Amino acid sequence: MEKVIAIIDLKSFYASCECACRHLDIFTTPLVCVDPYRSENSVVMSVTPFLKEKYGCSNVCRKKELPDVPGMIYAVPRMSYYLTMSCKVVSIFLDFVSEEDLHVYSVDESFLNIGPYLKMYHCTAEELVGRIQKAIKDKLGLLATAGIGPNMFLAKAALDNEGKKRAPYIAHWNYEDVPTKLWSIEPITKVWSISTGTSNHLARIGIRSLKELALAPLDLLKKEFGIMGEQLKDLANGIDESDIQNKYVPQNTSLSCGQTLIRGYFPDEALLLLREMNDDLSGRLRAQNSLAGKVSLYVGYENGTSYGKSWTLPYKTDDTDTLYEAIEDMFLARTDNIKIRGLSISYGSLGEGDSVQLSLFESQEDQIERSRLNDALDSIHRMFGDNSVLRASALLERSTAMRRNEQIGGHRR
Repeated sequence: MEKVIAIIDLKSFYASCECACRHLDIFTTPLVCVDPYRSENSVVMSVTPFLKEKYGCSNVCRKKELPDVPGMIYAVPRMSYYLTMSCKVVSIFLDFVSEEDLHVYSVDESFLNIGPYLKMYHCTAEELVGRIQKAIKDKLGLLATAGIGPNMFLAKAALDNEGKKRAPYIAHWNYEDVPTKLWSIEPITKVWSISTGTSNHLARIGIRSLKELALAPLDLLKKEFGIMGEQLKDLANGIDESDIQNKYVPQNTSLSCGQTLIRGYFPDEALLLLREMNDDLSGRLRAQNSLAGKVSLYVGYENGTSYGKSWTLPYKTDDTDTLYEAIEDMFLARTDNIKIRGLSISYGSLGEGDSVQLSLFESQEDQIERSRLNDALDSIHRMFGDNSVLRASALLERSTAMRRNEQIGGHRR
């Protein structure tokens, strides 16, 4: 059966969600997703195509860089709403294809293997994708753009370089389009999976275009890039053997929590934040019935330097206090009294939480009592929210716990 891959992208997703709930047209509305009450350095999440096309606005900018546009609508980000809309879009995809033929790439992009369904629906690839676009527009009011190809790479290239740009927002590239369409893309960093670093490395060996990369000697590329050299040559020739149905399962999983601070924190102040972050992360650890065997810490300082350390625990645990003691020891091992602007902690070497190793240095009764306390707090948080029970220190001015609990990804829920 012919392999046909489609990638569907939701145009200006966050801004489109805000326009959809207001019944506004994204092509005539000056709307930007950013909190107007935060600082001028706040990062813009999304702008409408109207602002992009008429005023040259970019999604990658800060609030202070936005032009002064009459009637500008500042939409306060609502991450829970956007995630709900994303789930509804995925539900529409599953009306057309099975779960094994769907790969959700990001909150607003998904790959679909539509080849096996074309005979069943008695239509072409463009017609099937058009039906999916119409369903998304009719049910949710969102505009979907699409790229179609014989593999994931060419579908993505078709989307980024043609499908997103003009109605009907569908582009279909095949292998015969590689010399005329793929090789004409400039600069090569516009191609999915080729970074600036890779581009600079290619330039050092005299390769500055996709055509030159496609025709370059394989031995040279393997010498410079190893096995990645062969992959680069394949991509430049439109070849991609990845399969949507072969789901990637990571061998090593981890949980992490981090925050960028709005001001510089002294080390003694930052300990409070680490305690709060550990409370949050250990709750997530228990929620997925896992134990952590490794703890890592990252600290970013105001002067641009950073500090990182990892610690393998003597036994795997989900106990909040045990995990925090390891984090605190790592943090205090660095004694510089420099203000801190970023913190991150993570748990690694995760295992299933079916059994817990008891410590020889603490009574069994104390460990069981603390485990029951953690379980009780987790139950309250699930029923009444993360801010329902907090440490008294959360009322301190330097605490960030209550504010973070009302956010998703640093934005308001």
